[in-house]
Amino acid sequence: MSKSVLIIAGEASGDLHGYNLVRAIKELEPEVKFMGIGGERLKEAGVRLIASSSDMAVVGFTEVFTKLKNILRAGIRIKKILKEKRPELLILIDYPDFNLYIAGYAKKMGIPVMYYISPQVWAWRTGRIRKIKERVDRMVVILPFEKDFYEKRGVKVSYVGHPLIDAIPKDINREEIRIRLGVKGHYPVFGIIPGSRKEEIKNILPIMLKALDILKSRYRYKNIIAYLPLANTVDPGYVKRFIRDYPFIRLLPNQDIYNMLAICDIAFVTSGTATLETAIMGVPMIVAYKGSAISFCIAKMLVKVKYISLANLIAGERIVPEILQNDLTPEAIVEEAIRIIEQQEVRDTMKSRLKSIRDMLGKGEASKRAARIAIEMMGYPYGKNSISSR
Repeated sequence: MSKSVLIIAGEASGDLHGYNLVRAIKELEPEVKFMGIGGERLKEAGVRLIASSSDMAVVGFTEVFTKLKNILRAGIRIKKILKEKRPELLILIDYPDFNLYIAGYAKKMGIPVMYYISPQVWAWRTGRIRKIKERVDRMVVILPFEKDFYEKRGVKVSYVGHPLIDAIPKDINREEIRIRLGVKGHYPVFGIIPGSRKEEIKNILPIMLKALDILKSRYRYKNIIAYLPLANTVDPGYVKRFIRDYPFIRLLPNQDIYNMLAICDIAFVTSGTATLETAIMGVPMIVAYKGSAISFCIAKMLVKVKYISLANLIAGERIVPEILQNDLTPEAIVEEAIRIIEQQEVRDTMKSRLKSIRDMLGKGEASKRAARIAIEMMGYPYGKNSISSR
């Protein structure tokens, strides 16, 4: 009889990591059945979706209320499935408040819980460690400093490396991509990554666009080209409302993000997984973030880390500029962009430090390592599929 897994990914980045994990599990044990919460990528991987992550994704503290009805409804359905279907394993991906609540319910029912992609408890709300220790059977982490963090607190943890190392193509023909995307001449190419949630796009994209407008008004930059890859969780029509007065902005499907980054001279990136994708691709960037005033004030009081971008957090120093909240203006972005584009030393130093970040994230096959852990937690016997045999 085939075994089943319930997987929950409440964000766009979790949908991508979940997709890679599900595929890796199926390569090792093809008969495993999956159901859960996710987006288009998990659906593509063969997961029977109970709810869509786009209906549950939130940013900040106040924004959660706009999706509360969807979140509560999903919670009821998930608990019912855990009770009636009794899957062999619950896999949780980030999305901490909802996932830790579900983990507690699964734990009471004796269903093993694997947490893949750690909540950022090392940054804020460290009190959640107690819940993780009580409710999660195995933390599977992807950032190098997280293993030591959890081990010191008595949580069973495995570090598998970062799955983006496998997701990002290693051999890219930049000239071929330039031709395919219609880039002519040697004008500056900008990447615009405004986030995967409507709230982020509303707060940040207009500022990024205005910065490009200012740059275009300068003779040297009048022929710039900018690409904007659409996250799978975002309605294209919503983004088009913002860019209709900017004919030089070209929309791309999300699967073209790495092709875009391969030909970019610089990227404007909203804080999140995209900063790490951009870093791994070695593209100089400016990190932007702006949330609601209340959310930002609360975060400022609670967050215990010096930086918000994963690139800077992993490096332990400021490699890329971060422009946040009230400081996030078109003029501030323009100032940093000109510094990066026009000063060769600044650009070369940034690229060199970004390469060191890639080297710190492992040598690949993170999803496969995580899959082996999942398979053992499902109760498959030691042997051809066991971690110890590989």
